[in-house]
Amino acid sequence: MKITILPPTPGQEDEIIIRCAQLDDSLMDLIRALKAEKTKLTAYSDAGITMLSPKEIYYFESVDDKVFAYCEKQVYQIRKKLYELEADFAGTDFLRISKSTIVDLSKVAHLSSAFNGRLEAKLRNGEKLIISRQYVGALRKKLGI
Repeated sequence: MKITILPPTPGQEDEIIIRCAQLDDSLMDLIRALKAEKTKLTAYSDAGITMLSPKEIYYFESVDDKVFAYCEKQVYQIRKKLYELEADFAGTDFLRISKSTIVDLSKVAHLSSAFNGRLEAKLRNGEKLIISRQYVGALRKKLGI
């Protein structure tokens, strides 16, 4: 695959052109990742409404029919369902690891074995999450292990 990067002329917006014989899964993942980068999520907290970039989010968790976005130190409520977020971020570093949790794999510092075939993910902010047995296979596939 050949990659060419050219600066736009003054006044011209950034543009990505993909020339390919066949649009395969890896290219579709790349396109989804590029689109997700531009996505901003409306997040709610006691302090008001905030626009979050996906880069800021460590994981999403569903608790009592509410979905929360956990950042490095803050927690925000998101008014979307977990399955909607999973679809929005398909092909990116976000991966469902349990019925109630989607994690950004780029924020995982360390993985270790837990009991009953589960894994424990330690995030860069020190939090620990359990990866359910039924999602370990998808994690291994995503990481290529």
